[in-house]
Amino acid sequence: MNLARVVGRVVATRKDEALTGHRLLLIEPLDSSGRPQGKGLIVALDAVGSGAAEHVLFVRGREAAHAFLPDVVPADAAIVGIVDAATREI
Repeated sequence: MNLARVVGRVVATRKDEALTGHRLLLIEPLDSSGRPQGKGLIVALDAVGSGAAEHVLFVRGREAAHAFLPDVVPADAAIVGIVDAATREI
């Protein structure tokens, strides 16, 4: 799992039918200190109802589609959790 911040949403009037009813959000990956990694934005399917500026947990690759089972969705990234708090302990 990775940490990110929701920075926007994507509206697509034409998309795969399996994506109908699923929200597409723009997320910005964060490092362990909560700073942007600078690797660009990612479009992710939202499985948990996250909102603007929230810190979230996301997965990439094959695991992204698992959050929507039994539905089969074409997903490369999915938001699977909303972060309430995070601390870094040494």
